[in-house]
This record gives sequence, C-alpha cells and structure tokens, in this order.
Amino acid sequence: MTTICLIRHGETEWNKLGRIQGTTDVPLNERGISQAQACGVHLLAEEWDVIVTSPLERARQTAAIINENLGLPLVEMAEFQEKHFGKAEGLTAQERYGLYPDKNYPDQEQVDMFRRRLVSGLTQLNEQFGDKRILVVAHGGVIHTILEQLAFGEFDAATVRLQNGGMNRIKYTEQRWRIQACNFVGHLVALEVETKTNP
Repeated sequence: MTTICLIRHGETEWNKLGRIQGTTDVPLNERGISQAQACGVHLLAEEWDVIVTSPLERARQTAAIINENLGLPLVEMAEFQEKHFGKAEGLTAQERYGLYPDKNYPDQEQVDMFRRRLVSGLTQLNEQFGDKRILVVAHGGVIHTILEQLAFGEFDAATVRLQNGGMNRIKYTEQRWRIQACNFVGHLVALEVETKTNP
C-alpha cells in the first residue's frame, strides 16, 4: 500500500495578507519557516522513503527545511504545482471579488486540466514508489482538489481551511486512494500559543 502525507507549505507574507499566489513565487516568512521546522521534527517519529515537492519556492523551501531532519531523496514534480490563477494572482480576496465576482479569472488554468495533472501526479507516484511512504509538499489548492476528488462528496473545500504546515494522509488500497486523515495541525499548536503570547 502506497501511503502519502500531503503537507501544505509554510506561511508566506502573501498568505498573511490574503493575496492569492497561484504560480507566483513567494518565499516563506519567519512563521512559515517555523512551521516547516515543526513539520520536520514531527515527522521524525515515523519512517519515510522519499519527499516530493512542487517546484514553487514556498514548497521547495518547506521541503528542504523538513528534509534537514529526515535526509530523504528529494524529487520535484511539476504535477503538484499550484493552479495558475491568471490575472487574479497577487490580489486580495476583496480585490478579486470586486473584479471577478464569478471567479472567472482571465488566463487561469482550467479546472479540468488542473484535476487531470493532479491525478497524473498521483498515478506517477503510485507507479514509481508503490508500497512506499511518501511526503508531498504542495499547496492549498492542490491538496483541497486531491481530497475533494477522493472523498466522493464527503469533503467540501468551501468549509475546510487547510492550514499552512498542516498534514493530510491518503493511502492506496483496494485499487483506489482513500483519505486517512485531514488537516492535522497538532504539531503546530506550540507555534500558535507562542504567536498569541508574543504578537
């Protein structure tokens, strides 16, 4: 059985400001670095075989920081890059809704194409690393879409906000992927307490 832990990259300044990032390269901020470090420490408790990352900087940074603890083979896969949001990239939610209330952003990647490349990515992982334990560092949109496709209507992206540095587990068993855990953030609790104590 192939096991995947999908990790959302650490926080960036654009995350903090509510700006949609898409394929725009934005580095981690200090909190994002701390979140990645917390992921690395937490994951030491288990055995993992490989770490796969989106090629975008915020994901690569997160993967590299996690891997400082784990020392795994690291692979970049464009299939797990965030969706391209076209003209909406860099805009806040208020700006986006003002300009594009129907979310029909000019030049964005089409949903069906986005879904197909994510399915392709999962298929490649299962074929290349079958029966292995894989860490995949990706993006909120990527992970939401994967979970939606696997949940058969039981996961609603509109009501679940995936946290930066949060973990989600899926496993390939009985000829299909199944969700094992969603949006685990227990390893980030100490960071949240520290942030509230030292705003």
